[in-house]
Amino acid sequence: MLPPEDVTHLEPIRAEALPGDVRQLYPFDGRLYLLTNGHCLHYLDEGAGPPVLMLHGNPTWSFYYRDLVLGLRDHFRCIVPDHLGCGLSDKPQDFSYRLEDHIRHVEELVEHLQLERVHLVVHDWGGAIGMGFATRQPERVARITVLNTAAFLLPHLPKRIALCRNPYFGKWLVRGLNGFAGPATFMTTVKPLSRSVKRGYLYPYRNWHDRVAVHRFVMDIPVEADHPTRPDLKRIEQGLEFMGRNDLQILWGGQDWCFDDNFYAEWKRRFPQAPTQYWEDAGHYVLEDKGPEVLEHVEAFLRGWRG
Repeated sequence: MLPPEDVTHLEPIRAEALPGDVRQLYPFDGRLYLLTNGHCLHYLDEGAGPPVLMLHGNPTWSFYYRDLVLGLRDHFRCIVPDHLGCGLSDKPQDFSYRLEDHIRHVEELVEHLQLERVHLVVHDWGGAIGMGFATRQPERVARITVLNTAAFLLPHLPKRIALCRNPYFGKWLVRGLNGFAGPATFMTTVKPLSRSVKRGYLYPYRNWHDRVAVHRFVMDIPVEADHPTRPDLKRIEQGLEFMGRNDLQILWGGQDWCFDDNFYAEWKRRFPQAPTQYWEDAGHYVLEDKGPEVLEHVEAFLRGWRG
């Protein structure tokens, strides 16, 4: 654990620095895009064909989508950014890390890559970020796959996450004791993760410096009525109405204590025509518990697109 005053000099982590066993699981070189704010965004750009933009949540990174990329890249162009502060992207210590910031970064990357239209796959915070992009630029969004996420307000905050938002010790719990990313390696799946997979998830978040966005994401949950991100999430929620013109599917792990069945039911209420797949024996990291099945559903869904 590093005290806050000692973190500004640390060098960014890049793919070549990952442990060997992690590199075997994540055999991608990655690319860097210099955002207009001067910070580097790391992203994968693998394969060729219709572009599929995959957006991760907290406390994961593009590593979460590794097997989906490997399974799709022969027929699709897989673009997977690490949100600023996450994974192999830069981790500035004095950045705001608001939902609005992450949406803007996605817009910048899409513009930089000159992507006229993309399919979306979203998980966790990637839902709000991806739907934020989609509601702003619906003409650029084709099919959407929803994986245990939300893009709307529900009066539900698990006690263990509320603990991490505590104004007195939440920061030290998350950044100092690794009390968010660490437990996520055994509280988000039904099937235990291997040692190498755990190492892959945790390697970019090894110290106080590296966990800055992990904590900021937690603090950006707009629980309070006057939270600065609440109006942005409300606008996204209101903008979901346009999704009736797009194809959307819902793939859900039923053993999710965070994005529980209340969120699943809300997605189904908003999109009653959406094809759904619900796995009772899968957790929040549904790609870890049901990776091959998720790949099968996503590939079939994307192949059915007629743009």
